[in-house]
Amino acid sequence: MYADSSSVHSRVSELSLPDGVRLVANLWYPSGEGPWPTLLMRQPYDKSIASTVTYAHPSWWARQGFLVIIQDVRGQGQSTGVFQGFAQEAQDTAATHAWVRSLPECNGKLGCYGFSYQGLTQLLAPAHAQAPDCLAPAMVGLDERDNWSCEGGAHWWHLNLGWGLQLAALQTKRRGDNQAWLEIFQSLESGSYLQDGPELLQRYDPLGMAWTWLQRDPQRRDDWPVHQVQDSWLKQPMFLIGGWWDPHLLGVLDLWHKSQAVGGTPEIEVGAATHLNWWPGTQARLLTFFNKYLKGETLSETKKSAQFWNITRFQWEKLSAPPDVTWSLNSSGLACSDPNHGRLIPDAPGIGEEWIVHDPWRPALAIGGHLSPSAGPVDRRELDLRTDIATFNSVPLQQELLLSGRPQLSLNVEADNPGFDLCVGLSRCPAGINVVEQLSTGHLRVLGDKACTCAKYIVQFQPLLASLEIGDRLRVSIAAAAWPAIGVNPGHRGVPCGPTSAQHRVVTLILHLTGSKLRLNPLNFGQPSFG
Repeated sequence: MYADSSSVHSRVSELSLPDGVRLVANLWYPSGEGPWPTLLMRQPYDKSIASTVTYAHPSWWARQGFLVIIQDVRGQGQSTGVFQGFAQEAQDTAATHAWVRSLPECNGKLGCYGFSYQGLTQLLAPAHAQAPDCLAPAMVGLDERDNWSCEGGAHWWHLNLGWGLQLAALQTKRRGDNQAWLEIFQSLESGSYLQDGPELLQRYDPLGMAWTWLQRDPQRRDDWPVHQVQDSWLKQPMFLIGGWWDPHLLGVLDLWHKSQAVGGTPEIEVGAATHLNWWPGTQARLLTFFNKYLKGETLSETKKSAQFWNITRFQWEKLSAPPDVTWSLNSSGLACSDPNHGRLIPDAPGIGEEWIVHDPWRPALAIGGHLSPSAGPVDRRELDLRTDIATFNSVPLQQELLLSGRPQLSLNVEADNPGFDLCVGLSRCPAGINVVEQLSTGHLRVLGDKACTCAKYIVQFQPLLASLEIGDRLRVSIAAAAWPAIGVNPGHRGVPCGPTSAQHRVVTLILHLTGSKLRLNPLNFGQPSFG
């Protein structure tokens, strides 16, 4: 079936695999004589959507001179078979690439694009499979623990449940179970998924990736798959897109490092983006990349191969490696009661203690950042007024301070119960303005008897690039919860971490500030955060 517009045609086509599965795709291509270089996206959310939440419609790409193929992966959309997540994609990717190159509309040149799940389908293939001519993975990673579902030894809560229920709803739709679909939709729409999400996943998608992740222990490294990409694919021209407030940023940075390590020359942009809200100009940047490697076109003026958005200067910069700067925490016990009491002191020993009482009836909230439902930049001034959040502030800066990489906070902590969380925010308090601009967040979970003994712990933040000006102040905020980004720690192993229950305990943390250290620019940019 063909649908014509003024300059673009489309049709539906399918690939039949040896096991009888049919992979169905929408094809878009220009009017006029082909064949054309091809852009391929393989995705699980219905090929008609074509990731238009972040990308231009396939018809736009076709008008730029490409054959565009949007394929439903196995077991999703109109494709047949059983959906099994990432594990199924390597073989199907290789078969799809061979099929694409055989199409009369394809001139043999193949580029891949897509973000999140669609980013990983670009990268997974069996050994010795022919690589595409270029790839553009966005907002993606290879490690199912550190890049997809956990941070600091804790499951992502809001994100795991929300994404898992989206996939579960697609499966109920395929089965024609409209009542189940409606139940899932209403749970997501009302916000009750934060409470009943696990039960819905177990009932409607018990073999799905999200429910499987929630059954794995985030603190057991060997229980988690880490997908491999052939070196020959990593050496191909690659354009990586990441966002400072995207939960998969570490995965994008890891791919950047892996490609360079095997001799590739990847391009990368990390901008002011959440998972779904990107910055203007990404389509034009992608077009330049695909025109270069699929059509042989080059511009007289090209962008730098690595660009990073400075989130306080509002401009693109090269990634720099400024000297590591350390600060200590200082309080006489009122950092939870008075947001201006606690101090950050440069190059000095920490002093004092601070007590945080975590009441699970009203857990401290996660706002902004890369994991919360309100991801992105945020003013956390009102949040820091809570008396279960300890804040520590520097004096107004006497010189500019550049933050480039992954800050980390180390301090000695003990609790009165065998389990606690450290949920930390790093912020800028601009001179002359009564706001607290959250720059980055980090999380660490501790479970077991060791939580009751004073020990040193390290919390790593989401990577960032930001500049503080003269007169600005730096702030660290420490809480014992980050709901609903992270499930609430019950204070013991008797019940799972998750929404507050009657079995959750009040937990008191003692922060021993002697020996505390905030490192702003350690040489660990893009490295895993836990284990």
